[in-house]
This record gives sequence, structure tokens and C-alpha cells, in this order.
Amino acid sequence: MSPAPRWQLPAWPALVHGGAGATGALPHDFSTNRNAAGPLASVLEAVLQADRHHYPDPGYHALREQLGAWHGVPAARVVVVASASAFIQAFTRAAMVWRRVGRVVAPLPGYGNYAAEAGRLGLAVHGPAALPDAHTLCWHTEPASPTGSAGGAALAARLQAAVAADAVPVLDLAYQPLRLDGAGLPEGAAAVWQLWSPNKAAGLTGVRAAYAIAPPGQEAVAAWLQAEAPSWPVGADGVALLSAFATPAAQAELVACHALLRRWRDALLALLGDAGWQPVGGVSVTPFFTARPPGYWPARRAAAQGVQLRDATSLGLPGAWRLCALPPASQAVLADLLHDRQFNEEGPA
Repeated sequence: MSPAPRWQLPAWPALVHGGAGATGALPHDFSTNRNAAGPLASVLEAVLQADRHHYPDPGYHALREQLGAWHGVPAARVVVVASASAFIQAFTRAAMVWRRVGRVVAPLPGYGNYAAEAGRLGLAVHGPAALPDAHTLCWHTEPASPTGSAGGAALAARLQAAVAADAVPVLDLAYQPLRLDGAGLPEGAAAVWQLWSPNKAAGLTGVRAAYAIAPPGQEAVAAWLQAEAPSWPVGADGVALLSAFATPAAQAELVACHALLRRWRDALLALLGDAGWQPVGGVSVTPFFTARPPGYWPARRAAAQGVQLRDATSLGLPGAWRLCALPPASQAVLADLLHDRQFNEEGPA
């Protein structure tokens, strides 16, 4: 008989993501939030021309100077990270050491990594209505995921409350560059940590790279996070992506993409509405949104036809699906499935 183990890993459900699975990416993938009107040509060219023969500067000095100038902050407040998900992991651990954080407030519905990392570390996880204190790490997302809605005055109030409580607030701005409608950053954003991952807006989610901006007075923490990261967390491809994205040329291309994405999103909303789907979570200001079908959505049969949506259950919206706007050809394939009575009436599959 085998001896009992001396320790046991905490159980936590595996994270669920959209995009490619074991069989690869499907041709009509509505499940990921990349810029389907991209990739941005100037960013792609920079990635293809990246110097892969040499290590990048381990301190990312030139890149941090450029990103700092782009955002109007000192380079000392910029932290280059492997990805937004990597930052969520690293920052949660750092906050436990640096601020003795014992609880996490996360958006619900929202990206599952915030709560998942807290759960793995044994931290208490609360919804957005929880009141923060000095030992609370508060995650906020603008625009929201998976709904694409804007936080508005309510988000600004939550940021202000977190700062007033001396909590550790972070604003995840992964989808801000893909914002199609409305204003820019919420009031109070400059006083909290910001997380930027522009590979989605660039249409190059296969290139992993992101960065964070520390609030004023947190330069020492930013330096600590950069020093604690693995050596060269971002390779030459990621450096090229971040650098090229923070240029007027790339931003002009992104604005042109916005016009297409807005039309595609509105067409997709109309297509689903005609089929009886109901939007969930408010008005989307991004190319993606969530909606609930009038009945069961046969995901496996849809995948066999090359169509994939994002099940929003793990994002806090059971029974709903997230869809990102794709070009008309892909929407036509989805329309055929939505109007195929046999496809929709055969029951779960």
C-alpha cells in the first residue's frame, strides 16, 4: 500500500479559454477577442523584421523609455511583462509580500484568471461589490470582459474607493485600444496600476508581450517587479510588437480598423437578434459582446462546421456566449447555422 502523501496541492478548476484547441484554430473563430480586421501592417512588419539572433536588452531600457513617453509617464514606472496573464500571477504574489494582501476583489462577470490565481494562493475572493481595505487587491477591467461594456461613473467610483481605502487597485486595459465607442480612460485611472496588452488590438495574439504602468510614487515597486521577473520575459518579437504599436503609424491603422469592426459588430448583433439571441451585460463598446440563445447552442456541431463561439460560463455568465465580430464571410456561415432548423433542433451535441 502506498504511503499517504505528506502534502496536497489545492484543487482549482482549469482555466477555460477561447481560440485554438487540440485540433487547431477553426476557420470561423468568433471566440477570441483579437482584431479581426488586422493584423496592423506596420506592427506585423516590425515583428517579422525583429532581430531574433540576439537577446533583447534585459532591462528593456529603450522600450520602457518609448512606452513611458507614449503614455506621458517616466520610464521608471513602466514594467515589461510576458503577458497580461503572467502579470496577474506575478502581481498577485507580489501584493501578498509587499502589501500583505489577504483578499482579492475581482469583476463578475469577468476574466477568470484574477480569481483563479487568488484561489490557488489561498486568498479570499470577493465580487466587485465588496468594500476594499488596505489588504485588498482590486482588479478592474475597462472595457469589461466578456460583455464589452463600459464602466462609466460606477467604475470611476470603485477606483476612487480603492485608492481612498489604501487598497491595491489594478485597471486591466487589454481592450481599451479596441474601444469603438465612447470616451477614453475612466476618471482616476492615473492613480492606479494599469495593465496594457496590445497584441489583441494589433491582431497578433500569437505574440506574447504586455506592460504595466505603476501609479506615481510606486517606482520602487515597478523596479522590484522588473527585477523579480524571469530573465528576458519578452523576446525580440514581443519587443517589436510593443514598440511598433506605440507609434502614430500603428494608431492610424487601428483607427481604420475601428470603422470596419464597428460595422461588423453591428451586423453581428443584428444577425443574432434576428435569430432570437438576447444581448447580455449591457451595450458593448468593443468588437465583442455576450448574448444568450433562445435555446441550446450545439457547440460541437458548430465546430464541425468550422464555427466556434466562447462559452461564457467560466466568465460568470452561464448560458451565454461571447462573440467577437468577424468579416462578412464568416458571419454568413454563422447565419446559415442559425437559420438551419435541423441544426438547431437536434438537441445537445
